[in-house]
Amino acid sequence: MLFARFRHHQQESYGLVDEDHVRPIEGDLFGRHRVSDEAIALDSVRLLAPLRPGKILAAAVNYPSHVAGSQRMTGMAEAPSEPALFLKPSSSIIGPGETIILPRGAGRVDYEGELVAVIGRTCRGVASEEALDHVFGYTCGNDVSARQWQRGDLQWWRAKGSDTFSPIGPFIATGLNPADLELRTRLGGREVQAANTSALIHSVAALVSFASQAMTLEPGDLVFTGTPGETGQLSAGDVVEVEVSGIGVLRNVVTAEDA
Repeated sequence: MLFARFRHHQQESYGLVDEDHVRPIEGDLFGRHRVSDEAIALDSVRLLAPLRPGKILAAAVNYPSHVAGSQRMTGMAEAPSEPALFLKPSSSIIGPGETIILPRGAGRVDYEGELVAVIGRTCRGVASEEALDHVFGYTCGNDVSARQWQRGDLQWWRAKGSDTFSPIGPFIATGLNPADLELRTRLGGREVQAANTSALIHSVAALVSFASQAMTLEPGDLVFTGTPGETGQLSAGDVVEVEVSGIGVLRNVVTAEDA
């Protein structure tokens, strides 16, 4: 199933997407809810970021194809033996169709197309074998990254957490196998990243389990699972798309803060 968060006639709602319509949801998306009989044309609503997370965790260097290119940013010369997670603020979230803003003085800013897991049930200290039982579904994400700040700062708070640096959407998909999804990133219509999530060094289950050993994961929290291959620079005027099979296409335009 596909779930959306949308605005229609100044009202924001969650909804179940049914082909070219969306049916509003009453209640808790992650708990008891009712799907309305009302069907609203999808092209008449504005899609929003599919949720506002409490917290965002993200995995660094989680595809073999990304190891070599990441050395200059992270100093990691080889794949990490356990998940290398960092935090991104919820204020960095934007949705499909919204604008990525390149901050003044940031230098080079790159795209990083990723699969994102959406936590659906509270978990703490969960085993890897049970971790996916606590995942509600999956969405597309772009872990936008300012490389100069990533190399120069002690923490990645602004390199990864500046406003607009966490686009997600367009939908949350349930019932997917996170170990076999096609991930593609396009810049200006040209494919710049392509991988299958079967290549993840640390699986979605492993990431969720590892994170839950240190902190409680709650419904609506997000786990960005890492980006494959080489990344490239974003420039004002660019259009960047992240597509994951079974979910859809996350599309954002890029502008500069000075523009």
